[in-house]
Amino acid sequence: MRAEAQQYIDRIDAALDLLRRFLDWDRALRRLDELNARVEDPTLWDNQRQAQEVMRERTRLDAAIGATRAIDSEKTDTAELIEMAEAEGDEDMVNEAIASLKALADRADEDKIKALLAGEADASDTYLEIHAGAGGTESQDWAEMLSRMYRRWAERRGYKVELVDYQAGDQAGIKSATFLFKGENAYGYAKTESGVHRLVRISPYDSSARRHTSFSSVWVYPVIDDNIEIEVNESDLKIDTYRASGAGGQHVNTTDSAVRITHVPSGIIVASQNDRSQHKNRATAMNMLKARLYEAELRRREEAASGEYQAKTEIGWGHQIRSYVLQPYQLVKDLRTGVTSTSPDDVLDGALDPFMAAALSQKVTGEKVDVEDVD
Repeated sequence: MRAEAQQYIDRIDAALDLLRRFLDWDRALRRLDELNARVEDPTLWDNQRQAQEVMRERTRLDAAIGATRAIDSEKTDTAELIEMAEAEGDEDMVNEAIASLKALADRADEDKIKALLAGEADASDTYLEIHAGAGGTESQDWAEMLSRMYRRWAERRGYKVELVDYQAGDQAGIKSATFLFKGENAYGYAKTESGVHRLVRISPYDSSARRHTSFSSVWVYPVIDDNIEIEVNESDLKIDTYRASGAGGQHVNTTDSAVRITHVPSGIIVASQNDRSQHKNRATAMNMLKARLYEAELRRREEAASGEYQAKTEIGWGHQIRSYVLQPYQLVKDLRTGVTSTSPDDVLDGALDPFMAAALSQKVTGEKVDVEDVD
């Protein structure tokens, strides 16, 4: 068989092997049989909530197992077709079959990532917060660059993007911004971006053209649904109202419609000013607070399960998950992935998904994902 065709077959086999290990194939097959038997039980729907959970799990398992089997079967059929076409000397048929193998390999890689997004909240919509760090205008400009990059990334994936909170910078950029991304697996794809992002560049705001280092933090946490109950003690909350910032408009800057909630025990602060109604902004902020508390609990569970639990509160400025170097003529290099581009936006667009795939694969293969930073 031709080397090109074998290369695609090896890619497909690697993706299927990873999927089977992640699903724990034999256990998944037994579990699907159990769920199918429960679905046939007429008493299942006596408890609506339990029935919905069973149906969700069954649908997810059935889709993952069915996709794996379909790809494996199609791979085998296409490989046999190539061997037959080569034996008959049908060059056109061989090329057509190789093209089908390539498309199948791409599909296997996509299905692999979707299957790996099987965390408790991976399928949920997500909030993404960006906060400028120390550095004044430099960091605020960097925070705005990040916000633009993440918006573009979400829009290219077909997600709906809503601006929840926005604080403009003193001279340029932003002090903070909170977005809501709505779409399939939004949290699963974006969660690895939580951390501190660093930019090194020759500052356009420095008349001496000196090199500056800027920091911005990114928080990603899932939107929780009605099935998840988060209890928050009102006595633990500090609630502030203030006038919304922005371009202005009727009632926007004339009433204290914006709401900021501080959860005193954890130090978590959330804010919302997207709506003219203080009541709606308060409800949104409460949902964001519950989502932050839920995300913190998920993180503690994952770290405890992996034996890497350490007591943490906020992400410290010393922990950097991504570094960028901006060279003259706007040449950008992402030091975490090695991607180089002439646009900061293109660096993120090109680097985000590959790193997420590597981070997700790490959960299954145990391989270390290196993160390179510069001092």
